[in-house]
Amino acid sequence: MPTVRQLSHDFLERRGLTTIFGNPGSNELPFLTDLSSSFRYVLGLHEGVVVGMADGYAQATGQPVLVNLHAAAGSGNAMGALTNAVHSRSPLVITAGQQVRSAIGLEAMLANTDATQLMRPLVGWAGEPSCAADVPRALAQAVFEAELQRRPTYLSVPYDDWGVELDANSAVTLDRQVWLGSAPNEAQLGMIADRVKAARSVGLVLGGEIDAGGLFDRAVALAEHLQAPVWMAPSPYRLSFPNRHRLFRGVLSAGIGHVASELTGLDLILVLGAPVFRYHQHVPGPYLPEGSRLIQVTEDAGAATRAPMGEAVVADPAAVIDALMSRVPVSPHAQGLDFAPNPQPAGGDGALHPEQVFAALRATQPADTSYVVESTSTNTAWWRQVDLRMQGSYFWPAAGGLGFGMPAAVGVAMGRPSRPVVAVIGDGSANYGITALWSAAHYNVPVTFVVLRNGTYGALRWFGGLLGTPDVPGTEIPGLDFTRIAEGYGVPATAITEADDLRAVLKTSPAGPRLIQVDTHLTTPE
Repeated sequence: MPTVRQLSHDFLERRGLTTIFGNPGSNELPFLTDLSSSFRYVLGLHEGVVVGMADGYAQATGQPVLVNLHAAAGSGNAMGALTNAVHSRSPLVITAGQQVRSAIGLEAMLANTDATQLMRPLVGWAGEPSCAADVPRALAQAVFEAELQRRPTYLSVPYDDWGVELDANSAVTLDRQVWLGSAPNEAQLGMIADRVKAARSVGLVLGGEIDAGGLFDRAVALAEHLQAPVWMAPSPYRLSFPNRHRLFRGVLSAGIGHVASELTGLDLILVLGAPVFRYHQHVPGPYLPEGSRLIQVTEDAGAATRAPMGEAVVADPAAVIDALMSRVPVSPHAQGLDFAPNPQPAGGDGALHPEQVFAALRATQPADTSYVVESTSTNTAWWRQVDLRMQGSYFWPAAGGLGFGMPAAVGVAMGRPSRPVVAVIGDGSANYGITALWSAAHYNVPVTFVVLRNGTYGALRWFGGLLGTPDVPGTEIPGLDFTRIAEGYGVPATAITEADDLRAVLKTSPAGPRLIQVDTHLTTPE
């Protein structure tokens, strides 16, 4: 008779979950033994890096990804990175080893007490099988819940379950399928189209679901069809619109009052694939400009129900885009694709301005490069200088949790090996996921890590001014040499201080990972 392990491996193989990101402990070894050659195990040296790599891989492939963590301690180490995966709606299937069943109640060493509660409320579903025979069914539920909710799930399995033999009834789980249908109905489509046709001034606000759902080009076509100005929703974690397009008006600020001010003049705001809205800094004000109405279309039911204003349709934005293209007449002012030039980058003495770094990337990197960015203080400089025109060009920590950038870049490159990957990382952020360099070197993943070194937590300095607290300790981080750190992990590294040298290095294309440390001026995200 098949064992729990054999049936579980078979189910994962049939579902295509054959890349496992993990950092194993003793409880996990019985699950990991006897893996077939179709499985690939990707080791991370810290659980936060493991989840960050899996998050990047899931976003790059659009498919569920298996993560294997160690009991409660390893799961706890991963929770910071998990917040980003939750808000990017990455379908991670997180498994964790549990003590043998007879030792859980005793709270023996490495017992995960009340395991289903540990990762809540972050995960969309958490479970621990009631008995060994329930493991394959529970594993299938974890996979299906991750697929349907587009949210991480968590399954704790006692390690003595894996070797238990099962009867033939357990094998029926192998052939299960679960599908979700989320199309808007005719009345909803008609209402949205009628509102758009009746509006004097329509604006589009696009979110990460547009890129994640493969709707990038269709969103561009809709904006041009309507000749509507486009904003990216606040704190974007994916690129939802070409940032140099003539209809692009920028990234919305993350304060309530700022958003209302920036959308002034619109009588209809159509939000596709984004929450309404993910605010950050507290800037009081009205939710919407006076006289404006808002319609939100999102697959995320939670984002729709918690919004304080507007009307919402919980559905795939693709159907709404297609309906508007067919039901709303093309604007008489429609033009062809037209991109604005980038402004001249700001300069500096003794160190490069971040705009010079980003201009160098724009000038030297292929158009299909995927950028994984984790440098908050340079946000304004980034959007001024980059020219991103393709789906899958931009990834950012969706919850703002540091430690995403380096590991996610490794995961993106592994999940989409046909496209170059550049990670743009602040020196404060880099330390949170630095062990990802070892994984990049060990698996020879071709990522260019560009570390912007200014010796401070720049975003905190900016917030200190915003909050009227400019004199707090702990914002300076001098003396870090990332070239030596990288070389210790097996990644070749170069220190750069001049723009011409940076361009020369960026023009080369190494076969594996590399790190470029660039001394830069302190800037603020404004």
